[in-house]
Parts: sequence; C-alpha cells; structure tokens
Amino acid sequence: MNARAEPTHVTPVFDVEQVRADFPILHIEVEGKPLVYLDNAASSQMPQPVIDRLVRYQTTEHANIHRAVHTLSERATAAYEEARAKLQRFIHAPDEREVIFTSGTTEAINLVMHGYGRKFIKAGDEIILTTLEHHSNIVPWQMLAEETGAKIRVVPINDAGELLMDDYEKLFNARTRFVGVTQVSNALGSINPVKKMIAFAHAHGVPVLVDGAQAAPHLAVDVQDLDCDFYAFSGHKLCGPTGIGVLYGKAALLEKMQPFKGGGDMILSVSFEKTIYNTIPYKFEAGTPPIAAAIGLGAAVDYLSGIGMAAIAGYENQLLQYATSQMNDLPGVRIIGTARNKAAVLSFTLDGVHPHDVGTLLNQEGIAVRTGHHCAQPVMARFKLPATSRASFAFYNSMADVDALIAGIRSVQKVFA
Repeated sequence: MNARAEPTHVTPVFDVEQVRADFPILHIEVEGKPLVYLDNAASSQMPQPVIDRLVRYQTTEHANIHRAVHTLSERATAAYEEARAKLQRFIHAPDEREVIFTSGTTEAINLVMHGYGRKFIKAGDEIILTTLEHHSNIVPWQMLAEETGAKIRVVPINDAGELLMDDYEKLFNARTRFVGVTQVSNALGSINPVKKMIAFAHAHGVPVLVDGAQAAPHLAVDVQDLDCDFYAFSGHKLCGPTGIGVLYGKAALLEKMQPFKGGGDMILSVSFEKTIYNTIPYKFEAGTPPIAAAIGLGAAVDYLSGIGMAAIAGYENQLLQYATSQMNDLPGVRIIGTARNKAAVLSFTLDGVHPHDVGTLLNQEGIAVRTGHHCAQPVMARFKLPATSRASFAFYNSMADVDALIAGIRSVQKVFA
C-alpha cells in the first residue's frame, strides 16, 4: 500500500461494535430485516459526529464565505478553510493551496482535463489509461482526444484483475504526455502499484493523475510519498456528505493551469478588457462553494483519523479474507477479481442467476449490494460479462454481515434451483 507508515510501537485497537454505534442508519430495518449495508464502494454511511457538525454549521454558523466582515461569515470562512487544512493533513499534502474543493472525483478529473489537458495536450500526443478505470477517468480523456486529436493507450489486465506492468512500460514513447490511473478498482478491488507507475512515468517526464476515490476511504494516503501530480477523491465515499470532493495538485502545475469555471471568487479583478485570476486554490473554486459539505468532510476525516487508517485497513482486510473464504465454499459462485493485493470488494456471479435478480432478492433480506457494470464497462468486457453483483465492505461492517450475505446468496440459489 502506498502510505506513510504509522508508528510501529502503536497497536491499533479496533472495536467494530463501538464503531457501529456511531452510525444511526445501521440500526434501521429494510423489508422488515436488519440492514446489512454492503454498498460502500458506491457510497459510505455517515457517523453521528459528522451529522452533528453539519447541524451545528447550519444552525449556528451558516453564511457565505470570503465576502463579508460580519460574524457569521467570518465563522463560516474559518470553518471552511479549517476543513481544507484537515484535508491537507489527511493526505499529507505539502501546502494547503494544493487542496481544491470540488463536487467530487468526477469534477476533479474533469478539472484536470480542462485545466491541464486542454492547455498542454495536442494532436498526436498520447494519454495512458488502464482497463480498470471508472468511466469518470475514461470519458473526460476521450472527450479531450476527440477535441485535440490525441490518442488513448490502455494498460491491459490479467485474469486476476491485475495490471500488466510490462505492458504499461512498453506504452511509453516520445508522444506520451499524461497518465491517469485508479489506485483501487471500484469493480474488482484490485490495488494498483501506483507509486511504481508514477516513478516510471516521471522518469519519462510524464505527469500522473491518481483516481483515489476507492483508496482514500480505506488506505492511508500520502501524496508526497506517492509523488503523484494530481490526486482526486470524493467525500461521500469517505463517511462525509455528497456533493463534495478534493483535487490535490502540485502547486507548480496548478499555477500553470487555466481555470475550469469562471465566476465569483476565482478572480482578483474583472473589467471588460481583462480578468485577472485569483491565486490557487481559489482560482479553481468559482462561485459559492459547497460550504456545509466541505465542513462535513473535514469532520469525517477527523473521525477516520481518530480511528486510524492503519486500523481500518487491517480490519477491512480481515473482513475481505473471511468473506472470500466463505464465498469460495459456495458452489456455483465465481469471484471476479482475485488480485493478490485487494481492497475489501467482492464482485461475483451466480450460475444461472442475473445479477439484478441477485440484488433484488438480497434486498428482500435487508442486504444492500450493488449490481450492474459499476461504471466500469471495460472491466466487464475484459471478463466477457454484462454485469456482476458487488459486495463492498467498510470498517463498520461486521463478520455477522458477511454471514448474512452468504446466507442470502444461499437463499437466492434455492429460489433458482
């Protein structure tokens, strides 16, 4: 895992029942059954401390930021910028200016495509992506390629869902201008060797964007250790609100980029003759930002940091190993994605049962999984599948949740026997 090591003399203590008590939604019922929430790769749940922080902001601090001297505006501005500092510490960015608030990973990647790609990538240039990418890290680059005449090259994967690194290195040539790679596959859970990939790209003078949407909630992230040029992730997968995300970018690159959006707060001065853009990060935060969501995300990383990302990663790996073992014992079940280095994601198929039927019948047991192509159709095409069922775990899931999933799959199989 590409992360800064935590002190070796500290032994993380993880009490899943104590953690679960912080999540109100885990105590509801669905279809008359206790909720078993296994759709964390799509969106995680929110703990009470984050909910409380959002309520406190809305009830005692709410105002627009950066534009007034009255007390509420000053409080809101301070809370918003404090959240930026929290995110800087969470990913170990060198400078607060390198942390840009976006609406999520998708907007963050589009920001890089428009701000960097449209300025520096021209006809005949090549962009390297991987088979494991989410559509959010494919479509923007296709749009750029169509606009500029650039070409997309793709790193293949093996039958386990692992990138073929020799093929990756062979794709580089004098025309290579950019690399976009996911750190963790949302469809398979494969953890890619992004630090090694970044080092190889940099040896060829090529910048790298890392899609960290599935990594930041589960692994300790250190952008300085990775040496990535850009890193994008979303709040709603990180126990925070929807509508908020982060783009980290090296200051030297952000300074050269053109703004993605124009409007208020991203300017220093405006006349009909000329506009002078604001300094980073504000150059990329046009208009009223998602203030409450940013503050909520700050509270979310406080919560996760309080538990410890090493403890979270270790416990989730236990969940994955147990769930994998139990699922492998089920006849007629095939796990898609068996990489040696995986996050807690299990994509699977059941013989003779469409994934949508699996999801529908599991829901009747109160079990929430994701079914479909997971916005990763190239992955599905690689395995010659239209869709899979996907159980994705978080640190608040229990071994009993795994048992419920396995029992639910057995029930589905009985229906279709």
